[in-house]
Amino acid sequence: MNAYMNQYQNNQILTASPEQVLIMLYDGAIRFVRQAQQAIKENDVATRTRSIGKAVAIITEFSNTLDYDIGGEIAVDLGRLYDFMVRELAAANAQGQAEKLGPVENILLELREAWVEAAQIYAREKKVPSVTGSSIAAAL
Repeated sequence: MNAYMNQYQNNQILTASPEQVLIMLYDGAIRFVRQAQQAIKENDVATRTRSIGKAVAIITEFSNTLDYDIGGEIAVDLGRLYDFMVRELAAANAQGQAEKLGPVENILLELREAWVEAAQIYAREKKVPSVTGSSIAAAL
């Protein structure tokens, strides 16, 4: 069963638009932050560290792909948010403090929603299949 699920997920990613992949990455980062919160409650250091590491990797990739020439002030603001989240994730991991993860989760949720809305607007303008929260969640 697991092999079939992996194949399904791989197909979803390979056939997804760039906008859909971005939303999938946000979903993954949110999931990893939530896993880290649970791991801290359960005093599971290995899961906490692994989950935070995965969330940091995704957020760092978001930061690395910012185009400051095209994005201007929005890119600068996103860069600051990404830097803040990485710092909070590192502190939560080092100190085992779940409360540091709440603001990170909230920022990720808000950014995800903004990207979903932007993708829907883009889809309407370009007349392509739209991105929905449920269609992305189904892929994960």
